[in-house]
Amino acid sequence: MIQSSVRWLAADQATRMILDGELDPQDIVTAHLDAIDRVDGRIHAYIHVDRGATTTRGVTLAVKDSQPVKGMPYTYATPSWRDRVAEEDAVPVARARAAGLAVLGKTNLPELAAAIGTTNTLFPPTHNPWRLGITPGGSSGGSGAAVAAGMCTVALGGDTGGSIRIPASCCGVVGLRPTPDRIPSEEVDVTVLQSRGPMTRTVADARFLFSIMSATGQPPPAPTRRRRVGVTHAGADTACADACKRAADALADAGHDVEEISWDPDPVADGYGTVRRASMASFPADLSTFGPGIQKLAAEGRGLTAMDYFHAFESATDAANRAVAVPVQTRFDFLLTPTLGLLPMKIEDVPPFLGEAWARYVRFVLPVSFARTPAISIPAGLHDGLPVGVQVVGRFAEEYDLLDFAEELEKMPGFGFQQPPGVSE
Repeated sequence: MIQSSVRWLAADQATRMILDGELDPQDIVTAHLDAIDRVDGRIHAYIHVDRGATTTRGVTLAVKDSQPVKGMPYTYATPSWRDRVAEEDAVPVARARAAGLAVLGKTNLPELAAAIGTTNTLFPPTHNPWRLGITPGGSSGGSGAAVAAGMCTVALGGDTGGSIRIPASCCGVVGLRPTPDRIPSEEVDVTVLQSRGPMTRTVADARFLFSIMSATGQPPPAPTRRRRVGVTHAGADTACADACKRAADALADAGHDVEEISWDPDPVADGYGTVRRASMASFPADLSTFGPGIQKLAAEGRGLTAMDYFHAFESATDAANRAVAVPVQTRFDFLLTPTLGLLPMKIEDVPPFLGEAWARYVRFVLPVSFARTPAISIPAGLHDGLPVGVQVVGRFAEEYDLLDFAEELEKMPGFGFQQPPGVSE
């Protein structure tokens, strides 16, 4: 097998070939380092690469630079921590190492993970592997781009307000936001919304990485049965809505019960604006070292009272529970939406964080975050040569059931990962 093919192997494929003696585990690392050398000069997914990385499993892992990896930069993309180096691994990274994965390097993100694009003042902007000049999404944009471009097997992202699912949709990969705290975090999260999760090219690889990082054994796949699915695409761009309609039709044709639901994300976005300002104000760093946009939002956060925060959180959570948590726990097995309200745009056109256009972009991912339920973004084809994703939402702490259902959709015509043409050589 030539090196350019090796880099696209799924984890189970690599494992099988290694066991059969067809492949050395280190061949995967070599293939991905070669891809980084040839491709990442254009995409800028990585901010640091470990060229001495080793694996016994034949699987490489890229880690978002909001999470510590011992001996590697830990900048959070802010000048405040430009020279910081992590002294220990995050728990999921340590678990990945113990399972034989090679930790290949750190990936780019916006400053303090506070944007839906991936630009900052420390590193070059990350581009979408499907088209240079287009955003890969954020804030886990470097991780999504690295996976989509075949520069790692799997990646670790983080998701507070959509930061795994947004770049998964933009880059045409799979992104799982588990129930918060299913994968441990050493970071103090004042929003209590944060979730770490896998970004991969297949649902099977998301299941594999989730099982390692959550230290939960993979149950056998559940038998396929008819499911109740609530669906909405209200307020989405036409192309995003069409992807959701195709998914709904495919699931209905497969025998599932599909029913339209209502969707009112505005109270969630309003409340999140206050909650996220407070979280940025809580970073233990000098405000003057932040970029101008973050300085402004963090300063506003420091002016909030405790009651401002609690009222905002209560209002957003109440709206999210009505839209997401109650329906998925009482009437439906899953919810189906577009992942994003808008298509990927030019890097310079990414809307400001917490503004009106931002709210339309995250109208489907943000309520799910406040409902504290797991969700996954699945590639749903292309529009004008750029990826579109759909989001499937599951029940609290039932990630494996969600993954089984997502894999069923992934296998239907028009869904699942495609290699971006510009990086497939």
